[in-house]
Amino acid sequence: MATKLKEKLGGLRHPVSLMKAGFDGLREGQFWKSMFRPGSIMTKGYQDSPRNRAYVVMNSVLYHLHPVKVKRHGIKLSYTLCLGGLTFFLFIFLTITGIFLMFFYRPATEVVYQDMVGLHTSVAFGQLVRNLHRWSAHLMVISVFLHMSRVFYTGSYKPPREFNWIVGVVLLLLTILLAFTGYLLPWDQLAVWAVTVGTQMGYESPLIGKEVSFVLLGGVQIGSETLIRWYTLHVLALPFVITIVIAVHFWRVRKDGGISGPL
Repeated sequence: MATKLKEKLGGLRHPVSLMKAGFDGLREGQFWKSMFRPGSIMTKGYQDSPRNRAYVVMNSVLYHLHPVKVKRHGIKLSYTLCLGGLTFFLFIFLTITGIFLMFFYRPATEVVYQDMVGLHTSVAFGQLVRNLHRWSAHLMVISVFLHMSRVFYTGSYKPPREFNWIVGVVLLLLTILLAFTGYLLPWDQLAVWAVTVGTQMGYESPLIGKEVSFVLLGGVQIGSETLIRWYTLHVLALPFVITIVIAVHFWRVRKDGGISGPL
């Protein structure tokens, strides 16, 4: 009886052994080696060690977003408040909800307001997504301001991080511009008059006031040219620039030694 049971168990293990041998052969092939570099956890003969862990991080696109080692204070919620990560999450969330809204939005003065009404009445979850987009924009501006306040009061802008502080200031300005350009897109009375006040402030700029006003309006008053200009800035130009500056910001955090310690 015991002998027959062992034979049955051996037969059950046999397909597993074949699968394991086939997988080992796949990992030794040129196709597998072309995808996974030496030191990857997916290569044959990988051994867990601090050096190999560093190789895994350096050779992976996703893992490379995080450093090999993190300082203890850098993962304390009471120190960072996760404000930088929260801001980045809101930017990703705004991108997703913004793409959804673009399917139902036409930047033409003759139909734009009807599209906004239809978004509330005819599109499933349209009003919900629009409100999520609007409130996330407000929260992003607030989180960027709080993040920079935290960096300032903890002295994280000091050398060698002074360049990254300038990058953060640029991101703050771009975030405000991104929120302001989206203010006109609903094309209601509140949006039109708010943008009128904002562009009039640009008009009062010394020396180049008229040029600034013309660039913002696309003419002498708010119209179809203004809408398409601000729409292009809001959905294409500013998000593209912000994505590049965010990448530089993250890269500098890594190169400057990670999140700075408390004073």
